[in-house]
Amino acid sequence: MVYSVAFAGKGGVGKTTTCGLFIDYLVNAGKTPVLAVDADPNSNLNEVLGVDLELTLGDIREEIAKAEITDAIPIHMSKPEYAAWKFSDALIEEDGYDLLVMGRTQGKGCYCYVNDLLRDQVNKYYQNYNYLVVDNEAGLEHISRGILPPVKLILLVSDCSRRSIQAVGRIAAMIKELDLKVEKTLLIVNRVPGPELDAGILEEIKNQELDLIGFLPQDDLVYQYDAAGKPLVTLPADSKLKTALAGIINKLNL
Repeated sequence: MVYSVAFAGKGGVGKTTTCGLFIDYLVNAGKTPVLAVDADPNSNLNEVLGVDLELTLGDIREEIAKAEITDAIPIHMSKPEYAAWKFSDALIEEDGYDLLVMGRTQGKGCYCYVNDLLRDQVNKYYQNYNYLVVDNEAGLEHISRGILPPVKLILLVSDCSRRSIQAVGRIAAMIKELDLKVEKTLLIVNRVPGPELDAGILEEIKNQELDLIGFLPQDDLVYQYDAAGKPLVTLPADSKLKTALAGIINKLNL
């Protein structure tokens, strides 16, 4: 059985960094193979992982949609076969994990059939992995529309501001409204400047009825690595951020 985890949160809170380091932890712990999916239209999970990106599913979706109109699909191929062929080009294979980037949202016109093709490909591929880890936009669109498989665990990532806690509170409410049937929805608070969370933030977490699993400290190394263009997965194993995240992951008993 594939254990599926999705990360969600508003932009700028360190969600993608947390997701990338989560993937890195699974790989280093030998919990492989992992399928990593970047489902955020502002795709940069590959940068955290240190992977070059050439092709996204969004690119393929546009190509297939145009091929349908221009009859560019080879005559010896059905549309599903053509989609499978193109899909394989978008799968980036790395040691211990593969990466799939959803890319930009669809253009004008009806993409229902193409989305169905891509959904079928994702559902076929993901069952070959031990873990599926998805970096989402706040709206969880790809999961709610069924393009990505259902997830068992959603990790909401917030920074340590009331506004951000309120934002993930709204996402948590939306998860219930969409009836996504996740087993757990947990909160990680990121970029905490001190040894403990402020009492006001803890109060807001309680007000939003969020289940806090842990917090991550502000780590100056993250800024230094980002400024130097270094992939954040290359942070030292004993860095403050990686150490704290490992403690949170251990609580999950994956």
